[in-house]
Amino acid sequence: MLEVVPDALVGMDQTGVIRFVNHQTESLFGYDRDDIVGQPIQMLVPEYLWEVYTEHREDYFADPMTRSMGLDLELIGRQRDGTLFRVKVTLSAIDTGDVLLVITAAREATKRKQALENADRMTAIVENSNDAIIGKTLSGVVTSWNPAAEKMYGYTSEEIIGKFIHILNPGDRTGEIGSILAKVKAGRPVEHFETIRVRKDGTRFPVSLSFAPIHEEGGAVVGASVIGHDMTEQKESFEVAQRMAAMVEFSGEAIVGGTLEGIITSWNPAAERIFGYSRQEMIGKSVRLVLPEDRTSEAIPALAKIRAGQYVERLETMGIRRDGTVFPVMLSVAPILDTDGEVVGLSAIAHDVTEQN
Repeated sequence: MLEVVPDALVGMDQTGVIRFVNHQTESLFGYDRDDIVGQPIQMLVPEYLWEVYTEHREDYFADPMTRSMGLDLELIGRQRDGTLFRVKVTLSAIDTGDVLLVITAAREATKRKQALENADRMTAIVENSNDAIIGKTLSGVVTSWNPAAEKMYGYTSEEIIGKFIHILNPGDRTGEIGSILAKVKAGRPVEHFETIRVRKDGTRFPVSLSFAPIHEEGGAVVGASVIGHDMTEQKESFEVAQRMAAMVEFSGEAIVGGTLEGIITSWNPAAERIFGYSRQEMIGKSVRLVLPEDRTSEAIPALAKIRAGQYVERLETMGIRRDGTVFPVMLSVAPILDTDGEVVGLSAIAHDVTEQN
């Protein structure tokens, strides 16, 4: 056990003589253990610190139980070739009456501290992620399961860890995992794989999955991490958007989108028929192009209402076609809001009322 500990372990008696060392001590200080055992502890520190070490040793043995949990010291070590380096030393009493020194090079302590901090951050990210983050072996056994995965799939971590991830696959998707894991075993990530998964209650739902290989210290792939994003809302929103787009395209009335400055951003087929301009001709142009000059002033109060988030309904005005024909038109204008509720544009429906007049 002493040999596999990543720190240098030095056992010394109450006179300061080294009784035993582990392999990490040999590596850190550059000595063979036969050269160290039986020597005074001062051989591992520069001469100008010998008194400091002696004082700490005497203080510790005078009342070791008050430091039974260890005493952290920031000191200097000396390697066999005379190189000095910062070390962190922890003292602990052992049953033989000797003391155990746990010595870590400051640079290694810093690396470990950073590694622990990084691990803590990663744990916080995983635990608080809105996406399901799952760890699994290369054979498909679940090894980790975050709260978002519980919410998405309906299984608690206790219910799923140790089980095969195949239970999340619908019967008609059983062959997917095998092909994906083959890529992961080869060290290749798989991103944004859209498929169907099934919850604990049997509900099927669309999901986007991203797979990444998990490497051991030697570089070999030992597992896979999976990030799953529930696509239900996106699919529903997309379907709604498709229906809305179809309604706009096949509407018998001109439906026009624009900026708050009156620049055209969308122009449906009915607008092409009513005003005579093609979509390509109107996108990026000012709405003034289809308003007679003596009517452009009517747009000013209407735009002011739209900027304030208000609707403009049944505004009777005149339009002008590409051939110069002026005709009566009924406008209804609504503000377009972004996700924060800010007005970012307008949508106008224009109805040719020539026949009514």
